[in-house]
Amino acid sequence: MIERIYILENVDPVIFYGVNNSHMQLIKTLFPKLRIVARGNVMKVIGEEEESELFLKKIRELEKYCEEYNSLNEEVILDIVKGKMPVVVKQENLIIHGMNGKPITARTENQQLLVKAFDENDLVFALGPAGTGKTFVAIALAVRALKNKQVKKIILSRPAVEAGEKLGFLPGEMKDKLDPYLQPLYDALQDMIPAAKLKEYMENNVIQIAPLAYMRGRTLNDAVIILDEAQNTTTHQIKMFLTRLGMSAKMIITGDVTQIDLPVTATSGLVQAMHILKGVKGIGKIEFNKKDIVRHKLVQRIVEAYDKFDAAKKKEILAKKQDKIEKEKN
Repeated sequence: MIERIYILENVDPVIFYGVNNSHMQLIKTLFPKLRIVARGNVMKVIGEEEESELFLKKIRELEKYCEEYNSLNEEVILDIVKGKMPVVVKQENLIIHGMNGKPITARTENQQLLVKAFDENDLVFALGPAGTGKTFVAIALAVRALKNKQVKKIILSRPAVEAGEKLGFLPGEMKDKLDPYLQPLYDALQDMIPAAKLKEYMENNVIQIAPLAYMRGRTLNDAVIILDEAQNTTTHQIKMFLTRLGMSAKMIITGDVTQIDLPVTATSGLVQAMHILKGVKGIGKIEFNKKDIVRHKLVQRIVEAYDKFDAAKKKEILAKKQDKIEKEKN
């Protein structure tokens, strides 16, 4: 009789063991000759060497499946332990499997182009209106790269542009003041990575979420770096951010040039960067539009209504200017 220890490193034990340890109970019944104890991410197995080796081999296979698909069920456990290949339905344009095995796919043509541009370029600009999924797909690509060990970390950033309330008047420490700006990034990560694993990644700085101001002076190697809401960067900020790109790293810049919250006198760094970097080799650019909106169907109607309003306003202003010119001529 020998005792062996196995540590679950790549999965959330809650998902692996199942509700009320149901998966673990099934595994124990499939290996009746072994004494198996599981606590946290540590599994202890006591029994004959040959049976213990078989058990550990199957646990490694189950862990690999659970890591890839973010889920595990009794049917899969039975198939793997009995040496069968679990039946997996192929998803078109799959990026990764999110929580509970939900497939995260590139749902529109421009989302698919973003995936292609990311694979072919080290720097990609993804521009378009709210609800087109540009940030969500960008984060999914970063998580995929991390899972596939193409990079060692993910760095997500946003400019902390104040809209109404001053940071200094918000309660709490600096992190508490900044978290509301970064919440959309947390939300996306929570859809893709199990809670325990995400917490571990954050604590070990494998995933870093920070305001743009914290990027100065850094060289970011072996990472996927995402700058969200880039339309609210100044010209100096975006230049600073773009020059953080290090070796074996990729960068995605997302933004919507119709939602600039900077003071009227300030120039959007994103708008300027798109002009300056036009035609530079190794930079991809994807422009999303209203057809790519994947939120509630009302979002597309709202965007269209505002576009119509803005177009009418511009037409009205131009007409007034023309009238003024005509009056001055007369």
